[in-house]
Amino acid sequence: MRTSVFKGRVNNRNGGLDGRMVELISRDDAQDRQTAEKATRELVAAGVEAVIGPFTSGMAEVIVPITGAAGIFQVSPTITSMSFYGKDDNLFRINRTTRDNAGDYARVMVGRGQRHIAVAYDTRNRNFTESWLREFHSAVEAQGARVAVAVPYDSQPDTPFAAVIKEMLAARPDSLFFISGALDVARLAQEARKQAPALPIGAAEWAATEQLLDLGGEVVEGLLIVQNYNRDDESPRFREFAEAYFKRFQRLPGYSSVSAYDAATVVLTALKNRRDGETLKAAALRSGPYQGLQQSISFDANGDTQRKVFFTEIRGGRYVLLP
Repeated sequence: MRTSVFKGRVNNRNGGLDGRMVELISRDDAQDRQTAEKATRELVAAGVEAVIGPFTSGMAEVIVPITGAAGIFQVSPTITSMSFYGKDDNLFRINRTTRDNAGDYARVMVGRGQRHIAVAYDTRNRNFTESWLREFHSAVEAQGARVAVAVPYDSQPDTPFAAVIKEMLAARPDSLFFISGALDVARLAQEARKQAPALPIGAAEWAATEQLLDLGGEVVEGLLIVQNYNRDDESPRFREFAEAYFKRFQRLPGYSSVSAYDAATVVLTALKNRRDGETLKAAALRSGPYQGLQQSISFDANGDTQRKVFFTEIRGGRYVLLP
């Protein structure tokens, strides 16, 4: 997961502002707390004006206190944990919360007749996964259903996923759900298809990447998963972005790329509009709403926003929108 940073006050594609170019510095937190702390302190020492990132709530636990203490404006494209919601700090979030997503999943799953759901969750990104699980517990119970069992595991190359699925199935659930990244969801789904091929499977939005399709293959067919953007959008604005992205990277954009673009739009607009003596946070609050690739972005006073999501199933190796 990368943390990207801006120095300067300009949009390079349009020739800059007052002759100054944006300098982009990237640091990889490696999904490791010590690495994340070191990388963030390097960015603070470099005197950056804004940070885009991090991409997981677990790393945000480490990074946000450091950037906040330094007074650096930060926009995360993807973090959703309730730990970062409703706080008057320098962090803005492009994404909705785990409460929003878990509540929508509960509504859709219970509406499909799933009332006894077994969950597995990765403790390596504990801040996100435990927040998601808490909200899901509450939302499912409010629908008159329940979480049959919640099985924690620590994502490692040698994690015994067969044993995780076996423990989930011991609770006799009517469906399986994974709060995990794409690689783990693919591995969990593989074991689920071996041990209980008829059970419905689903995964939290964290796994909604191209990697899941590539790694999962047939075992993730039928998996329920939410997207925070519409992959089938045919609007000129989104198609232009997708085509330019494919030309540069030889692959279609995923949710993190779309959200990162929206985050960059916020940062660059705030930099452009900032008045003398004004903080970047104040400029960002004053400059909205912002036109993202697909959605308008409006922040409240705490830098929180709402975002429309799209439920999909994997069918024929692609994410297919549900009606």
